[in-house]
Amino acid sequence: MMRSIIPLLAIVVISVLLYQGFNARPRENISPLVGKPAPAFTLPQLHEPDKKFSPQDMLGKVWLLNIWASWCVSCKEEHSVLLALARQNVAPLYGLDYKDKREDGAAWLASGGNPYVLNVSDTEGSIGNDYGVSGVPETYVIDKQGVIRYKQSGVITPQGLKEKILPLVAELQNIK
Repeated sequence: MMRSIIPLLAIVVISVLLYQGFNARPRENISPLVGKPAPAFTLPQLHEPDKKFSPQDMLGKVWLLNIWASWCVSCKEEHSVLLALARQNVAPLYGLDYKDKREDGAAWLASGGNPYVLNVSDTEGSIGNDYGVSGVPETYVIDKQGVIRYKQSGVITPQGLKEKILPLVAELQNIK
């Protein structure tokens, strides 16, 4: 009797664990960077390589950093949401062109529209590594003190923008 119960219990336990895993929401993962200062960098701007940008430039402002690439299919899916976000003018949206050729990123924005205040070029992907990028797109909400308050892995949907990102941005902007 015990010989048949042990395998049955093992199957039940494995089934429960698999069920929980399949019902998890991997896009809502908590990044180890949330609650910590955004990694520092200084990178050349995509359109004006002689000019640099650093997150330090944004201290005192709530802003969004969107990591994207011209070769990224999901980034193309997200692009219309970012264009709509930029038109709302609720918080500055900055872009980090990840592991991309500068000319490809610039051409992609020229053809599809540019929702960003400015873009920086991370051709080698080293800054993306500092942010723990596992795939693009990824978007970070960064507060006035330069602390990451939210990470969106994958495409921002209109619903996610409305229900999570915009309320968080409004809350952070009202904090002194």
